[in-house]
Amino acid sequence: MPFSYGSRQSISRSFLGEFRPSLFLAEAMPLKWVLQWQPNPGTTVNSQILAEVSQCVEGINGVKEGRWKATLTYYKPILRDQAMSPEMPRDFIGMSLPEQPNKYYFTLRSHRIVVESDVSVQNIMEKLQSYKSRVALIFEGFQYQLGDFQLRVGKVVPSHSENLRGIVMEVEYLPISSLEKSRQIMEEFIDIWQEALSKRSLPGHFIHVEPNFSEYGLSDHYTSQHTAVQYATVMAQLIASAQAVSTVRN
Repeated sequence: MPFSYGSRQSISRSFLGEFRPSLFLAEAMPLKWVLQWQPNPGTTVNSQILAEVSQCVEGINGVKEGRWKATLTYYKPILRDQAMSPEMPRDFIGMSLPEQPNKYYFTLRSHRIVVESDVSVQNIMEKLQSYKSRVALIFEGFQYQLGDFQLRVGKVVPSHSENLRGIVMEVEYLPISSLEKSRQIMEEFIDIWQEALSKRSLPGHFIHVEPNFSEYGLSDHYTSQHTAVQYATVMAQLIASAQAVSTVRN
């Protein structure tokens, strides 16, 4: 059942009440799509695919500008008793983004809530010990400039391992922050990119699953909160893929 605005406020207060997160004052920024590599059935991601993707970006005149890195953490509650408040989320995702080093983002997919807070909230959470990190993923790779587009291609690895879990690609269109106004040019760019990549005959392709941002109370003007929601969606897909592979093997 969808949550009302009042329910959103209640959950936000019970979850991060004393942190006073900025829920509605996020600054608009250039629009970004986050794409995920989808392997063909029976195949997995590997470092050679990542290298080929990076070479393809350079092959369409992408200029390498440097490295980028983002971190994502999956939190679960530390249950001290059996009676847990129904308003407290059963899990959520926390994320730090390179473009907002002083901010930290929480996404509660089950409640369709995204919260922007000060980065110091992580220290507060450690002291409160209400939630514990269960999975931490690192997204890192290289950033490229291609005309009005900025591309970031990176691997997905656990925080304490080099075991490749996935490949992501950010496509950022610098002149526009409106989701709808940029949709056509983004779709056209992705078509061109997919065509260029298909010539390398790689065992898979990039997919873009756009969340329903309005469910999270987000407007047409793009913000870092939109990015956090997209990465939370990617995280859910990675978990689902891993579970599917495990089921097939068993």
